[in-house]
Amino acid sequence: MSSLAVRKAPSTAGATGTARSRPPLRGRIAPVPTLTLLLGAVYCLLPVAWVVIASTKSGSELFSTFTFLPGSGFTDNIADLDAYRDGIYWQWMANSGLYAVLGALLSTGVSAFSGYALATYRFRGRETMFNVLLAGVLMPPIILAIPQYLLMAKADLTDSYWSVLLPQILSPYGVYLSRIYAAAAVPGDVVEAGRMDGASEWRIFTRIALPMMIPGMVTVFLFQFVAIWNNFLLPYIMLSDDERFPLTLGLFTLLEQGANTPALYTLVITGAFLAVIPLVALFLVIQRFWSLDLLSGAVKS
Repeated sequence: MSSLAVRKAPSTAGATGTARSRPPLRGRIAPVPTLTLLLGAVYCLLPVAWVVIASTKSGSELFSTFTFLPGSGFTDNIADLDAYRDGIYWQWMANSGLYAVLGALLSTGVSAFSGYALATYRFRGRETMFNVLLAGVLMPPIILAIPQYLLMAKADLTDSYWSVLLPQILSPYGVYLSRIYAAAAVPGDVVEAGRMDGASEWRIFTRIALPMMIPGMVTVFLFQFVAIWNNFLLPYIMLSDDERFPLTLGLFTLLEQGANTPALYTLVITGAFLAVIPLVALFLVIQRFWSLDLLSGAVKS
């Protein structure tokens, strides 16, 4: 036995030496994902940096100075934007806030209830319904735009706030995320314990399941808010009164007028910069929920 151990020792030492001389795999491939992430960050942030810098330039500086050289006309651009058509830009921003906040809240509520039902209850056709929802996730929104317009026209709701809000309430992607999160975050034993204690299904959902699903629902709310805030095609088809336009459609009309009036280009750029600020602020406020969820998971483990 001792001779066998002695014979095996050199091979072990040799393997150890080989392992020490070989560079770790993680160190060799780290630069590749890092470089990829850096390129992606530059690709995403470069247009934002251009908008921020261009919004500080006056009409004469916009086309005559270096692209990334700040200008001196930011306050004048804000004043001109505020004075344009008696401040209609702020009406557009209020409309975008109404569409995004109310639409995201309604969509999150529908997604939470639907996802919880698909994850908790067993009924005939459940998987078929879920597969139909997955098909809706894969379907481009432009395919549904014309049928939605025809439905709104049939109900005499076109050119109204409801024509933009109602199609946003049901989000197949939100329902999909809610079902996946509910299946992982809401234990079946907790639901059964609530039933044994005599709680109704609605009470179990609102008092037990929904608090467990809050981090996932915050994610659904953020996705829906950003999607509705940036939505252009649906308001473009549904609305004709510019006082109901969201920011995307309002800035588009300004951009079209800028072809004949180049001075409006500064208003478009400044308006685009101001339109990004609510999204950044929302992300900074909401990210605390994700941090709290990660912290609570670490404490539980």
